[in-house]
Amino acid sequence: MRVLVGYATAHGSTREIAERIARVLDRAGLRADARPLEAVDDADAYDAFVLGSAVHGQRWLAPARDFLSGHLELLAACPVWLFSVGMPGALRGPWKRLAPLEGPAILRGLPGGLSYRAHRLLSGVILPSQLPLGGRIRFRLMGCRYGDHRDWAAIDEWAAGIAGELRA
Repeated sequence: MRVLVGYATAHGSTREIAERIARVLDRAGLRADARPLEAVDDADAYDAFVLGSAVHGQRWLAPARDFLSGHLELLAACPVWLFSVGMPGALRGPWKRLAPLEGPAILRGLPGGLSYRAHRLLSGVILPSQLPLGGRIRFRLMGCRYGDHRDWAAIDEWAAGIAGELRA
């Protein structure tokens, strides 16, 4: 079975997560390709999809949304998993309680009629250089933490679960 682990990234964190998912799927005996979604011109060559995007303003990046919109019919006929890379791991204090609301907001921004098995909101990397001055000020006022918040063990476990479903 051939699996596309497609991604849209702004600073590289989502690419690294996609590459990790692809390695887990490969180790499970599947053929997985981690590729940027804007470079995929042979989507019909794949039997399953794990698709993800960095999240900005509670929305997937345009290349990822465009891929979904352009391939709804193909995706409806295949197993699909979605992942979003945001900053729930960076949130602290009262803002941490808002983290669970981000997943549903992200999904509302995806094309209607999209069929998928599961969506996972993952934490990524957030550095001061990735935000404009106003964003850095708001980030600090909210008590958030910069850094790499990716939970590699949880990502590996999720990818292994996908592999198990695909191999069943």
